[in-house]
Amino acid sequence: MSTPSHNLLRGKVGIITGALDEKSIAWHVAEKAHAEGARILLTNAPVALRLGAPKALAEKVEAPLVPADLTQIADIEKLYDEALAYFGRPIDFLLHSVGMSLNIRKGRAYPELDYDFYQKTLDVSAYSFHKLLQVGRRKGALARGGSIVALSYIAAQRVFPKYGDMADAKALLESIARSFGYWLGKELGVRVNIVSQSPTPTTAGSGIAGFEAMFQYAQKMSPLGNAPADACADFIVMLFSDYTRYVTMQTLYHDGGFSMMGISEDVLT
Repeated sequence: MSTPSHNLLRGKVGIITGALDEKSIAWHVAEKAHAEGARILLTNAPVALRLGAPKALAEKVEAPLVPADLTQIADIEKLYDEALAYFGRPIDFLLHSVGMSLNIRKGRAYPELDYDFYQKTLDVSAYSFHKLLQVGRRKGALARGGSIVALSYIAAQRVFPKYGDMADAKALLESIARSFGYWLGKELGVRVNIVSQSPTPTTAGSGIAGFEAMFQYAQKMSPLGNAPADACADFIVMLFSDYTRYVTMQTLYHDGGFSMMGISEDVLT
């Protein structure tokens, strides 16, 4: 369901990572941020850009598209340099929407993790968030009073066996938001929050074994049903706005109530 524009982000500028295709939450965030008056810069891994879809989004939201491997400090430095040059000032918001597990892709269960793959999972899905914040802080690329959001899933807190080492990565991601949120809040008044989203049929999420069963279980457990990507984007735009200027270091559950449930009648029947 589309929502009317209220110019919530008018005059603001920011970076959105990881918009792969129209199923991506980041894709919806880019569209919503643009509709709310923001100027944005898009970035994705070079391999993703070769697929072509991000270029279509960049044209739609009138944004430059900068290739960057967010595991590499040099790429992140170049990303911020290009953002500062394009906007002419530090950014007001940042979305981290990046995650990948070779262990999941290869069907390795949690007790049988390949540790080289495991390290890659943590690097792409969590360390990259710390690197983005560290480099942004060091380069003076984060505007005072800004807002930073990263996407997570409740497997960071509870056991979902098929989610494998991504659960560890999301737990680390949430810890980074709290720890870095303290420093950025004290120094710049910058907010750092996590949005823990319902299972969402994105290209990446759908690749998890048993995803459909997880999706249907959450649908039955959640009083409001699973939150779709479009609604998640609305929530993130609200977090980017000044209406949430005193919300920071939180893991905010955008999941239709799933995180508060023990059992539902739909599951029992």
